[in-house]
Amino acid sequence: MIKIAVDAMGGDYAPKEQVEGSVLAIKMIDDIEITLYGDETEIRKYLKNEDRIKIVQSDGVISMGEKDPIYAIRSNRKSSMALALSSVKKGDNDAIVSSGATQALIAGAHILIGRLKSMKRTAIAPLIPNIKGTQTILLDAGGNIEIKPEFMVQQAYFAKVYAMEVLGIKNPKIGLLNIGTEPGKGRELDKEVSLLFAADKKINFIGNVEPKEIMDPPCDILISDGFTMNIAMKTVEGTAIGMGKMLKQELKKGFIGKLGMLLSARNLKNFKRRLAPEDIGGAMIYGLRGVVVKAQGSSHSVGFYNGIRQAALIVRNDVLNKVKAIIESDV
Repeated sequence: MIKIAVDAMGGDYAPKEQVEGSVLAIKMIDDIEITLYGDETEIRKYLKNEDRIKIVQSDGVISMGEKDPIYAIRSNRKSSMALALSSVKKGDNDAIVSSGATQALIAGAHILIGRLKSMKRTAIAPLIPNIKGTQTILLDAGGNIEIKPEFMVQQAYFAKVYAMEVLGIKNPKIGLLNIGTEPGKGRELDKEVSLLFAADKKINFIGNVEPKEIMDPPCDILISDGFTMNIAMKTVEGTAIGMGKMLKQELKKGFIGKLGMLLSARNLKNFKRRLAPEDIGGAMIYGLRGVVVKAQGSSHSVGFYNGIRQAALIVRNDVLNKVKAIIESDV
């Protein structure tokens, strides 16, 4: 059985959505067991089925607006997030899923689980939908504002293994987010990374990719430093929300618009679903000694279920050991 720790108190709608998402996961996935960390009294309000689910009482919650995440983790080792992270370190669980505060989860994972010895930097790697109907890995989405080129090579290795083992892509293509497609574009960091990627036989590097191609990229993995990629990702998210609102406004204008909206209701629903982060799951934090999946803070039960499904798939396919093998090999 794959054992998954759930931070039941982290997120905008905790613990209701976390508990209901866990129950759904148990129903849909045969080879998992879940431990819910949180306030047992609150959890039991929503726990309708305890098959393969147990509860560990916690004391305190790391708030979503935490200003000092390192202090919060160190001063509250009995919080739901800290206990869930520690359980992975101890080997009681194989993975943790949390929709709690991102920086607190990253800080806590470093303190309580630790980084892979062979990885110099961790990275947040969300998946976003593209027009091909598949998903693109983005990294780093905010873990490292500044980073050395050689560390980005390691992150590319991790993303490659993840794409192969979790997304089922045989030889994933890797692109570098840049201001132009021509070689030699960008900052010194981008130029150095481009040269390292191009010279590395472990990486299927296709060159620079412009931001305008994020939704229709010529690659499966898109890489940049944490500052650049975080801005790019949030720009895409904001644009998608804004375009959806504008489309809705136009369709509500006049009889023809309203008729069109009625006739295309199913298509609009499918369009919304394709852009919904809940159907993807969460973002894996690369480079740790354990599997840590960050679900959306606003996750509802289906979104949290998908985060659990993603974590189970990562464990089942032994992603961490396969990453270690490629990073530590001399080939």
